This record gives sequence, C-alpha cells and structure tokens, in this order.
Amino acid sequence: MNSQDQDGSHIQQDWSPTIYSVFEEDSNSSCSSVATSILSLRAGESEDPDAEEKVCAVCGDRANGYHFHVLTCEGCKGFFRRSMSKGLTFTCPFTRTCPVTKAKRRRCQACRLQKCLDVGMRRDMIMTDEALMARRELRMRKKQERIQRSQRVAEVGSLSEEQKQVISSLIDANRKHFDSKFENFKGYRLQPQVVKARWGNSPISSPACSPHHLNQYPEDQELMEGVDPKDFKELPHFADLSTYMIQQVIKFAKDIPTFRSLAIDDQISLLKGATMEVSQIQFNSVFNLETSQWECGKIIFSIEDGALSGFQRMFLEPLLKFHITFRKLKLHEAEYVLMQALALFSPDRPGVIEHDLIDEIHEKTALTLKCYIDYHHPLPDSRFLYAKLLSLLAELRTLNEENAKQMIHIQNIMSDAMTPLMKEIFS
Repeated sequence: MNSQDQDGSHIQQDWSPTIYSVFEEDSNSSCSSVATSILSLRAGESEDPDAEEKVCAVCGDRANGYHFHVLTCEGCKGFFRRSMSKGLTFTCPFTRTCPVTKAKRRRCQACRLQKCLDVGMRRDMIMTDEALMARRELRMRKKQERIQRSQRVAEVGSLSEEQKQVISSLIDANRKHFDSKFENFKGYRLQPQVVKARWGNSPISSPACSPHHLNQYPEDQELMEGVDPKDFKELPHFADLSTYMIQQVIKFAKDIPTFRSLAIDDQISLLKGATMEVSQIQFNSVFNLETSQWECGKIIFSIEDGALSGFQRMFLEPLLKFHITFRKLKLHEAEYVLMQALALFSPDRPGVIEHDLIDEIHEKTALTLKCYIDYHHPLPDSRFLYAKLLSLLAELRTLNEENAKQMIHIQNIMSDAMTPLMKEIFS
C-alpha cells in the first residue's frame, strides 16, 4: 500500500525560540522544546553564520527539531507518525536499497520507513490521537492566554478610570496622614537608658520585660539581676509611639471616601480590627533591610526596642521576619496603600454588620492590586507577587492576634502603660 505525505513547505521559516513552541506542528517528542531553542532559524540563515546547517537524518532536507528522538525535517516526522499510528505496511518494488533523499523520498515509502527506523526514530514516542488532541488544545489555550495578557498590558495602565481613582485617593490619604519621618511626633516621653543588655548578638540598652517573660526565656534572667522589675520606664514611650501610629491610621481611614460612606459602627469595627495591620504595612515602608531598623527621620527603632517595651520574643522574631520578607518585595507606593486598604476593608472583622458591602469593596481593591501588578511588574517577576502579598496579609492577621495577647502581657507589667486610645483599639 502506498501513501503520500506532505513536505511541510508551509512551515514558518522565521522562528524564534519563544514563539516556536506555539506554532510548530506537534512532534510528539519530549525533546522538542529543548531542540527548539537550539535549532531555531532566522529567515534562511542560522543564528551563528559559521554553524553547520542541521539536516534531516532520514532524507537530508533541512531539519527543524528533534522528532521521535531523531533530528528530522517536518516531512519525515509526519510520514513516520502516520505510518506508525495507522499501522501501514509498504513493499519495495526493487531491492530495498532505494536512495532516500529530499528529491526521491516519495518514490519508495518502504525504504523511507525502514531508514526512519534505522536512524533511531522510536515508535513508542508516538502519542495517541486523544493525547495529541489534548496537547494541541493546551498549546492553543496557552497561546490565547499569552495574547490576552499582551492585550491587557497594552492597555494604558491596564487600569480602569475607577481603579486609577481608587489608587489616587489612597495615595493622597497616606501622604497626608502617614508621618514617615515622625516630624510631628512631639512631646512624647523619651526612652531612658537603664541597663546594658543584649538581644541575640545585638546590643540593647535597657531591661527587656517582666518576670513572666523571664520565666519563658531563662537566659534573660541574668539581664534583670540588680534591676527593679517595677521600674519599666520604657513602656510610656512605647505607649506614646503606639498612640501616634493609631492616630495616623484613623486619619488615613477617615480620608478614604469609601470608608466614610460606611455606617459608623462598621467604621469602628474595621479600625479596631485592622489598625495594627495597617500600621505595620505603613511602618514597613521605612524599614531598612541592611540594618533591620525602622528609620523614621531622626528617630530609629529596632527590634530590641520592642523587647525593651515588654514584647516577648515569640512575637518579635516573626514580626521582624515579616518586615524583612515584605520589604524585599520592593513594592511601589500604590501597592503599599492598596495593601493597607485590603487590611482595612476586611468583612470578617468582629462586629461588622454590612458584610456584603465591605466584601464588595475588598474585592474591588484586590482586583485593582492585581491589575496594577500585572502592568507594572512584567513577567516573570509578577508571576507570584500577588499570591505572595495575599499570603503576607494572612500572616499579618496572625501577628495581629498575637499582638493582642502581647498587649495584655504588657498591661500586666504596668497597669497604666496603655493610653485610653490604645485600650479602645485593643479591647
């Protein structure tokens, strides 16, 4: 039985490594993607002018990749696949020694098939019709996704006017009320120098915490010898700092039109639940990765200051890790404020009444963040950035819960340590 094959003359000649895998005809070979990047050709000439042109091991025609484990042309690839998948048999009318060349490969299909086998083409690498169809559909779907992604990026800002307005209002509110250099942090109670201690390998300057803390970390017991545990003068400074940050978050929220439109009870519930999280996101923008310190103008805070204010290591160590991970993402200002909004508009906060309305706001904010990332962070950098940010928000929620326990811990150290505003937020 004889069967005619196509030469594949319609195959695109100007392949690049990126688009070749999209448009090439299925070769059923696991080696195709590797061979593509090696053998891509440009408009009739190889990338390296001195490189030897790759030829088909069967007929000597120009090869375009590895098919069924052998470097072949498109015509011999198709001939071998059809012959093997359909179980075709051929008979040589001569002595089974017919020459198989580009010009004569159609004259004797029996000899052509035998040469395919002789050079090492493997029938076990031929995919079933169902598998072949599934792979073609997968390639087509990926192609459509790339086209859609390119079209989305081509749009101006890839953001709607409403999304641009959301970002603009959030940035304005944050710039207006977040005092990153603490220029208006005046009249606070200073941190006195009480005793020399150490946090890990870093020097710190005063007693860390309560007898309860020292029971959990026996190595801290030595730091407190000779120091009156009642004399925790660091806490008033921490209370002033916390109160200042809370005030900034409240002003930031009140300056967001969407937040002001909510019922007053829901505003209070959202603020009580999210103030610490929003504050940490704001505070991360002044975190210095090299020094692991928060540089607020002339005022510099470190993780040691948290220990000196009564916070336990079980909270401070994950908190420091969070800020390091968060800061390494190198977010834009728009992404910071959108993260603050996502933390603020959380419909599952205790006491929230209009869950559906707040959930709608939260969803729109999340979509705006995703669109912004897609446009401003080209692939591959943006591939997992949005997922990482959502993961960090979940981690921040856990830190928020632990922070509430720490506030109770600090309150036990000094009953009047917390200001009325702090008690209102953390109650």
